[in-house]
Order: sequence, then C-alpha cells, then structure tokens
Amino acid sequence: MSTVPEAQPPLQTLARGIRMLEVLAESGEPMTIAGIASQLELHRSIVYRLLRTLEEYSLVVRDPSGAVRLGPRMATLARSVSRDLQSAALPQLTAIANELAMTAFLAVLDRHDVVTLVSVAPANAHVTVAQKPGTRHPLAFGAPGIAIQSVLSEAQWGALPDEHPRHEAADARTRGYATSHDEVIPGLASVAVPVAAPNQPVSALAVVYVADGRDVEAIGARLRESAAAISDALH
Repeated sequence: MSTVPEAQPPLQTLARGIRMLEVLAESGEPMTIAGIASQLELHRSIVYRLLRTLEEYSLVVRDPSGAVRLGPRMATLARSVSRDLQSAALPQLTAIANELAMTAFLAVLDRHDVVTLVSVAPANAHVTVAQKPGTRHPLAFGAPGIAIQSVLSEAQWGALPDEHPRHEAADARTRGYATSHDEVIPGLASVAVPVAAPNQPVSALAVVYVADGRDVEAIGARLRESAAAISDALH
C-alpha cells in the first residue's frame, strides 16, 4: 500500500527560500543549482522547486548557462528598506567617498550580523574597495560592528544571547569612532561611527580602504560630522 507524502510545512518552505536568497547574496556571483543545494544541504529537486517560485517573482534569474543570481526585484525591495535612512545617508556617503577617496557605506544591525545597506565608491579613484549592499559580517568583527556595539543598550544586548561587547567598544564610545584592521578582509582597514536616528535601526557610518597609515582621527571626525547631518535630517 502506497502512502502519500505529507505536504511540506509552508513556514519551512519560506525559510528555505529566504535562505537561498541569503546564499546568493553572500556569494556575490552566479551559482549553479548544485552549488546552492550543497550550501543549503538540500536535494537539488527541492532547490529547483524553490527556484521556480522565486523566478516567478523576479527575485532570482538564471543566465544562459543556467547559473542563478539575484533578480531585479531584489533591488526594488532593498531600496525600500529603511528608505528614509538611505535617503539621508546617500549624499553624505557620496561626499565622504569623494573627499577621502575611500568607499563609504552605511551598515545596520541585523540580529547577530552587521549588514551593508548602501555604499558609495569614490568617483575618481584608480583603485576602489568594493562593499556591496547586502554584505554581512558578524557583529563581533570590524569597525562598523564595534561602533554599533558602543551604543547598544542593556535591553538590546539582552536580545543578543551569546554576544558580548568588545573592550574596543568602550574606547569607541569615549573617542566617538571605532577602527579595525585585517578583521573582515585581510589587508583592509575601516573606521566607523554610530548613527543616532529616531525610529531607525541601529546603524554605523563607515569607510573601508587599503591600510596605508591614514590619519584615523581625522577620518573619524569627518564621519562624525556626516553622522550628525544624517541624524538631523531624520529628526
């Protein structure tokens, strides 16, 4: 006697689809179905069914070779995330990137991670460091994470089990900016400041650049000036 397989729980399907989008975002380049299945630890037939649904909504697309990448609808959705914060930050990011000849970006706290919301590369630099929107790294690492740690309340820390502030967060709170070197990407340095904006996610304004002995105090001062302007624009 044959049995009919039970329907897959809808929430599990949703979770798997979201995880697929995260895997594609973290990859930064097109992936094969086999590669996605390996990352998700799922059978390729399941990945294929998820893929077809996401394709219907233009959240993913496949190139002629069959490789999968994020689709145009994702860009539309991303622009809607903290839209006011992005709008206030963009002119400041552009000014910082061009003045300092560094990639400038705004990162927000997402549970245990710090995620780049929007970034701007300098217009006239010969070599730039890419910091794509959607890039994420653990809260415990990097100048943006330290800057965000420096302003978290006890209640916010309580919502992050197993997370603990680094001692550099206290230093960042005192001097107003955080620094890191070789923490997220080898050879790169970062300076970041927290952004205080009402009704917005906890965030940090940062630059990333090839470590070259730049005056981090001056960079921190410039970032604080822009962070204040973003905060004023949102009040």
